[in-house]
Amino acid sequence: MPPALRPGAKVGIVAPASNVKPGDLEAGCDALRRTGYRPIYSDSILDKDLYFAGSVQRRARELEEMFVRDDVEAIICARGGYGANYLFEALDWETIKTHPKIFVGYSDVTALLTYFLDRTGLVTFHGPMVAKDWLHKDGVDLASWQAALAGTSPWEAHLDVDSGARGLVDGAAEGILYGGCLSILAASLGTPYEIQTAGTILFLEDVAAKPFQIDRMLMQLKLAGKLDEIRGIIFGEMLDCRQTASQEYTLEEVVLRVVGELGVPVAYGIRSGHVTARNITLPIGVQAGLTVRGARVSLKILESAVTVAGKSQPRS
Repeated sequence: MPPALRPGAKVGIVAPASNVKPGDLEAGCDALRRTGYRPIYSDSILDKDLYFAGSVQRRARELEEMFVRDDVEAIICARGGYGANYLFEALDWETIKTHPKIFVGYSDVTALLTYFLDRTGLVTFHGPMVAKDWLHKDGVDLASWQAALAGTSPWEAHLDVDSGARGLVDGAAEGILYGGCLSILAASLGTPYEIQTAGTILFLEDVAAKPFQIDRMLMQLKLAGKLDEIRGIIFGEMLDCRQTASQEYTLEEVVLRVVGELGVPVAYGIRSGHVTARNITLPIGVQAGLTVRGARVSLKILESAVTVAGKSQPRS
C-alpha cells in the first residue's frame, strides 16, 4: 500500500495516454490548489504524437520520474483517452514496485490500475482526473477521495437513494475490489497483461458503448472464465450507454441476461469513472463488502488502502 496523502501535499500530474488541452489542465490544477494541494507537472505533458500525449518514451519516463520523486506524494492522471497499453513494455516495473505511491485515474488508465496491482501488488485508485473531473464544479466526490487517500478504515461509499445506485441481484459478499473500464478490461484478454478476477468484487463501467457492445464484452469476460470465481459485481453509471433515446429495453435488462444467474450480488449505477458528477474514488486492491437488498446497495471498504505514519496497517 502507498503512503497516505497529507493535506497540502505536492501531487504529480501525468498524461500516460491521450494528449491534454492546456486550458483544461490548468483549470483542473487550479481546483486542486483550492483544495489545498500543490500540483506539479513537466512541460512535456503537453506534447502531441498523433492522439497521444507524446511518445511512449516520454510518457513512460514522466510516470517513472513521478514515482521516484521524494517530494511527490500522489500521482494523478490528467486524462485517459487511449494509449496506456503502450507503456507496459516501456516501464521499469522494479522502479514502481520499490517506490509505492498513490496513483489515480480511470478510463484507459484502467490498464495501468489493474496491472500495477497484478504485477507489483500496488493498491491503486479508480477516481477523478485533473483535466476531466477536477475541471468541473461538483466533479469530485471529496468524501470518498479523502477516505480512500488519507487512510480511513473502514468507510462506506455514499450510496443513498439520490446517488443513482440500485440493486439488481440480492446478496452479500466480501472480496478484493477490482476492475475499471469494461472496454479496457476486455481488451486485456489473451495478452500477458490479462486481468485477474478470482476472489474479487468486480467493478465495471464504461461510456458511450451501445447495449449490444456491453453485452458482447460481458460475454467475452464470461466465456474467458473471468466471471467464474468473482464474488460480486458493481456496475458504474454507464454514462450514455444506450442504443437510442427511445429504446424499448434498459441496460439493466441487458446486463442481467449475462450476469443475473451467476449467484453473486449485483449492483448498478455507482458513480465512479465516466459520470455526470461527483466522481467517487474507489481503491483497487483492498478488501470490500458489497450488500444488495432490493433497491438498496451498500459498498464498504473494509481496510485502509494506504499506510499512515505511526499506524499499523495489516492487510486482510
